[in-house]
Amino acid sequence: MPNDEATSRKEREIAIPTDSVTLSAILGEPSNPRGLVIFAHGSGSGRFSPRNQYVAHVLQDAGFATLLPDLLTEREAMNRRLVFDIPLLAERLNGVANWTRGQADLANLPIGYFGASTGAGAALVAAAREDGRVLAVVSRGGRPDLAGEALPKVGAPTLLIVGGHDQPVITLNEQAYDQIRAPKKLVIVPGATHLFEEPGTLEEVARLATEWFDRHLVRSRGAGATA
Repeated sequence: MPNDEATSRKEREIAIPTDSVTLSAILGEPSNPRGLVIFAHGSGSGRFSPRNQYVAHVLQDAGFATLLPDLLTEREAMNRRLVFDIPLLAERLNGVANWTRGQADLANLPIGYFGASTGAGAALVAAAREDGRVLAVVSRGGRPDLAGEALPKVGAPTLLIVGGHDQPVITLNEQAYDQIRAPKKLVIVPGATHLFEEPGTLEEVARLATEWFDRHLVRSRGAGATA
């Protein structure tokens, strides 16, 4: 796990009201952000995930605001069925995105999703429902296959990142990749296992994600992205 040096990042805990529940989240806001990346965590993880926080900090240093929400309340997270309820998680992610559009400091920022593990499936379903309002998606060690019938409906350019030693998940990503019709890319990080715990592998994830959002979330805003 890389060491993250302290910077002048501005982060704060917030509460996000949705139609049914209020969700806890961490909002990171660099000066003059160029876009907003909303995270969807994997099963058993949340806003304090050290891996997602590391990626968020790298994105903040690159000029992106980041939002790490818990898509389930503490009580809901104890129910394993809900942890794997992709439609529910996608609905909550859509609710978070809608909330940001009503915030003065976030409303005009182009939005991207970063999904990890099962959260990647939820991010893709949510992106398909957003009908062009989400401009880019990145999956880290994700289960995009869990998006099922939503995959061909995803319009946002999608980057799938998988560890080279995560063979079962590589196969699932390859199958999902074939179903995505939007601009897309599949990157296999050599030497990495599912959690990208090996030296340098999480840094590579952060680099790839930053490049993808820089290309598709910022430069391609309103200009028709290409792979």
